[in-house]
Amino acid sequence: MLIATPALANDGGFESQFDTVLGTEVRTPQAYESLFSSPLERQIAQLADGSNGRIGVYAIDLSTGREVGILADQRFPMASTSKVAIAATFLAGVDAGRWSLTTEYRLPRPGGAYLPAYQHLSLMISKSCNDCTDALLNAVGGPRAVNKWVRDAGIEGFELTRDIATLIREDGRTDPAWTVVTDDSATPRAMGKLLSGIYQGKWLSEHSRRVLLDAMEETTTGKHRMRSVLPASANLAHKTGTLARTASDIGIFHTPDGRAIAVAIYVTGQSPSMAIENGSRGQKLEARANRDARISSITQALYHGFWRNEVDDGRNWASAEYGGE
Repeated sequence: MLIATPALANDGGFESQFDTVLGTEVRTPQAYESLFSSPLERQIAQLADGSNGRIGVYAIDLSTGREVGILADQRFPMASTSKVAIAATFLAGVDAGRWSLTTEYRLPRPGGAYLPAYQHLSLMISKSCNDCTDALLNAVGGPRAVNKWVRDAGIEGFELTRDIATLIREDGRTDPAWTVVTDDSATPRAMGKLLSGIYQGKWLSEHSRRVLLDAMEETTTGKHRMRSVLPASANLAHKTGTLARTASDIGIFHTPDGRAIAVAIYVTGQSPSMAIENGSRGQKLEARANRDARISSITQALYHGFWRNEVDDGRNWASAEYGGE
């Protein structure tokens, strides 16, 4: 499903129009200032200015429940961030005894080797291996099985429709900067809730939870995104995603006082047009660097903002439940 949108800035009118089109209208802002519940959210909105393409952000402090969101309920291309949900679905099957981490699956390519599931899972997360992802996606029953697991987990705003091979083959047919495609998309809030539940041990055994988080801690992709601005002490566990005119990074980092923050950032555009990017390697590389820079600047602001308790709207928050970390 495609929803075309005009090139509007990331302000109240932009979000209001998307809310109306997508059925996610939850408020009618009377003034620009009323959009933001805290100084941190205002800062993130400035960093996520949408004049060069939509940018979605969701972050939650898992100790206090405090949230920050900019276009948090609008759909963005998941790209490879969907691999976290695929991995979680497979690990839930391990916990249920339907298969094991030592079960071998063939890489879906001519002459593909058989690898144990634990190796597929490690490579699909830490190295973003597409063939490994499709091997486990086939094992769980395809996109429908992942969607069912996500829905059963109580998460809305997530839809996986294709395997990775098909997704890559069909990439670039629409411009995500100005067009919402619901296929293979999720809201930043949905992905933040997914990360939160995994970290808190809501759906997976402690062993499966640790397998997934360990793989995310070993991620080597996206060196200029979240990882570039966080200290080693933040213990970042994350997964990146990249497709035409879009870059993303979702993960969990820790503040200096030990609080876990789940974050999902989706950036589109950041160049004049898809045609310009496709017509010049230099323009494409510059746009990719711009998208990465948006992610890194937003991450840095979230890290310092949550650490300094800039989110303070006067409400009381219930403590989050934790797994055995």
